[in-house]
Amino acid sequence: MLPDDQGIWSVVENRAQAHPERPLLGRTDLPGAAIREISSGEFAEQARTVATELLAVGVGHGDRVAVMGRTGYPWALLNVAALGIGAVIVPVYPTASELQVRHVLTDSGAAWAFAETDEQVRQVSEAGADGLRRPAWPLGQVDAWVAGARRAALDEEFAQRAGKVRADDLAMIIYTSGTTGLPKGCMLTHRNMFASSAGTVEQTGALFRTAEDGTQATTALCLPLSHVFGQTILFACLYAGTRTVLLPGVPELLPAMAAIRPTFLALVPYALEKIRKRVRELPDDEIAAVFGGRLTQVICGGASLDDTTAAFFASAGVEVLNCYGLTEAATAVTVNALATNRRATVGRPIPGTTVAIADDGEVLVQGANVSPGYWSAGERAVGRDATGPGEDRWLHTGDIGHLDPDGYLVITGRRKEILVTNGGKNVAPTPLEDRVRLHPLVSNCMVVGEARSFVAALITLDRATLAGWAAANGVGLAGAADGAADGAADGADDWREHPRLLAELQLAVDDANSLVSRAESIRKFRVLDTDFTVESGHLTPSMKLRRAIIERDFTEAIAFLYQ
Repeated sequence: MLPDDQGIWSVVENRAQAHPERPLLGRTDLPGAAIREISSGEFAEQARTVATELLAVGVGHGDRVAVMGRTGYPWALLNVAALGIGAVIVPVYPTASELQVRHVLTDSGAAWAFAETDEQVRQVSEAGADGLRRPAWPLGQVDAWVAGARRAALDEEFAQRAGKVRADDLAMIIYTSGTTGLPKGCMLTHRNMFASSAGTVEQTGALFRTAEDGTQATTALCLPLSHVFGQTILFACLYAGTRTVLLPGVPELLPAMAAIRPTFLALVPYALEKIRKRVRELPDDEIAAVFGGRLTQVICGGASLDDTTAAFFASAGVEVLNCYGLTEAATAVTVNALATNRRATVGRPIPGTTVAIADDGEVLVQGANVSPGYWSAGERAVGRDATGPGEDRWLHTGDIGHLDPDGYLVITGRRKEILVTNGGKNVAPTPLEDRVRLHPLVSNCMVVGEARSFVAALITLDRATLAGWAAANGVGLAGAADGAADGAADGADDWREHPRLLAELQLAVDDANSLVSRAESIRKFRVLDTDFTVESGHLTPSMKLRRAIIERDFTEAIAFLYQ
């Protein structure tokens, strides 16, 4: 439990005092291929230096600091330094659309910003022009501050500012997709982040910790720090003293594992599937060598994992530990441990967290990891998804599940209309569907992608408009009468695959995709030969999509998209 009068900076300080010389973080983004090891003491010293530079330019307690970029050492260092002086981190996805970037910076009231690339610096600076006190810095500025090391004059001010940070102060505003399309800013306090990260460490036994023989637990962190999962794993590693090598993303992971030699990893299902495809032709003993020879466990969360993928890794000596969480609970709610792993479940609640099941099967969560609510125009607004005061509030997750007799949670479905790809990306389908439907040819649209590798769409057409368009464009519609609900004739020769028709509809899809990041965008679409109607059961009387029924009736069309 984090004391009321401390912030999460105390995690870094305590680690530096306990084992100042022990390797803590590793970076691979410097010239040369070798991993640059940073000890606990060195990391704390560099974080203080960056914090005092932030003080020198005027970053105040409670100021929002937006950060856009891939995972790396400067990101992690800035993260800790800003939190140490009571500033609030606002992560921005590197792949976010300009509309999303503008919304995050404007809604959060960000006063300061950092970005990784020159283009991102431009994008963030322009998007936040009305609120930022100066243009965004490149993340490389963090390294420049460390190299300058002009810290001594502000040491006392840093100590005073760090001493004023409290457990219930706001630490981060993390924007997550909502049903309105524009992301909602979920507020996470220092207490929330500590409860989630420390609880994960305590629940998983020796996974994150140094063994009695002195062997240090080692991991490669390639989860995005723009996502709460990556943030929680980072602070779990700092709390436990795990040697953690920071990588920009999954593509950099596999070639680096032989050098890093991780003992465990934290990944989303999509990453595990990518790795499986890359190494599945190798014998099991060669796979172990590719993994660095020491990998035995992977914490997997963010979406559901196919059983065959878990079995594949198990055959190579790597046990997948499923976990469950959401942004509003600072990621961690339940997690499996090696000694008690149940593959069909997402584990038991982490210490200090209670899980209950509502009468309708919805999963409810209570504990110190539960967010105080959503950020709205610079004000704290308790979210509608939580009820009750303080830590006694029940978070309504929107997920459906049950607890088995031993207290393991099993997730069986979702209540809210948010898709989660197998890469862990939350996608709000409604704004995409609404935009596609604006095209004259389109009658209806339903976005799919739950637990799949990308987002796709089923599109139905307005028959009268289609007939006029086809005549004007010389497109034959033989066989275009209302067809069977299963969308038969999925071959390449039917009218739905005519290049001119697909090109026209691609304009509608491109327009919709301009609203979102690439990870949320529609990659493929399939034209159906029938429409969604109330009579067919595909629409409610108020014309809302009956998603489950549509998915059931058009299984072949959906399979066509992912074949």
